[in-house]
Amino acid sequence: MPPGPPGAPGAGRVLPCPVVLARLQLTLAALLGLLALALGGVLLFGGDEGTGARAPFTVGSSGFAGAVSPPGARAVDFRLQDQDGGPATLGEAQGRVRVLTFLYTTCEDTCPIAASQILGALEELGPEGEDVAALAVSVDPANDTAARARKFLLGRRLTGRMDFALGREAQLRPVWEAYGIQPQGVDDGGAAFDHSARVELIDKRGFRRVGFPLDQLNPDALAHDIRKLQAET
Repeated sequence: MPPGPPGAPGAGRVLPCPVVLARLQLTLAALLGLLALALGGVLLFGGDEGTGARAPFTVGSSGFAGAVSPPGARAVDFRLQDQDGGPATLGEAQGRVRVLTFLYTTCEDTCPIAASQILGALEELGPEGEDVAALAVSVDPANDTAARARKFLLGRRLTGRMDFALGREAQLRPVWEAYGIQPQGVDDGGAAFDHSARVELIDKRGFRRVGFPLDQLNPDALAHDIRKLQAET
């Protein structure tokens, strides 16, 4: 379109060609579409540690993915109180496979990860997961209250699927020692140190069979080993 005569409105400006405008609109639409796809991919695959692609795992000569415990290592039972005031003990789940871990309610890194990995395994098992008894034992008795334990389980979608065993330090210390667990704490110099992060599988007869350090914990591997223990007679 030619410029208007001198003095006319818009004189001296060259208006964009309709074809150029159309191309600009198509380009902008394409860029917006790519951005939407990218955001969709992030939400689908990278939004939570419990979703998205899972790391592969390997099965050893024992047939288990986790580290096999020494033969005959019996799980030491205990009797504590759960988040709802009921008994928290391994003995009540005799005849079922049990998942035992050690957590604290105000943890913001390792404990939520471990809880989510356990939930992932239980969900992977489907209906078989409903017969698995999952129990977390407190490693920070000074701060692990019943209300905080309920909040922790609710936040990790484990209400009704895992119990949180609570107690005073004098009650919990024998449990920590029996399973080789270092509790959350502060050393003599005032520096905080982290608790031992591990998940153990206990078979139907009450023997410690498989252990997973947190850095080797994988929902599929955990589900594989639970399923193998469930198949034992």
